[in-house]
Amino acid sequence: MKKILLAAFLLVSIISFAQESVKFSNTKHSFGKIKKGTPVTYTFTFTNAGTKPLVVEVATADCGCTTPDYPKQPIAKGKEGKIKVTFNAAASGAFHKNVNVKFANIDSPTVLSIDGEVL
Repeated sequence: MKKILLAAFLLVSIISFAQESVKFSNTKHSFGKIKKGTPVTYTFTFTNAGTKPLVVEVATADCGCTTPDYPKQPIAKGKEGKIKVTFNAAASGAFHKNVNVKFANIDSPTVLSIDGEVL
C-alpha cells in the first residue's frame, strides 16, 4: 500500500511540475453577442514559468470555424507567448469552441475555450 501511495504522489508531483511551467493569464473568453459574418479574435497570453525554453508543438481547434495561431519559435524562460484564436462567426446561434494546445515535454494539453452568440 505504501508503494502505491508513493507512486501516486510522485505521479501527481510530476504532473503538477509540468503544468507549473506554463502559466496562462486565463484559459476562457466570452465574446458575448457578435455580428454574423464578422470574424472575432481573442489573444490568450501565457508565460514560460519553467527553467527551459517552452515549445508549442501544436494548437488544434474543435472545428474549421476556429483558427488558432501560435508561436513557432521557443519561448525563453520568463518570457510571454501569445496564442491568437479567431472564430469566423458564419452561422447564427450560440457557440462554444475549444482549442487544445500541446507543449513539448508536457503530457496533457492545455484547453483554451471561447464562447458567445452570433446574431
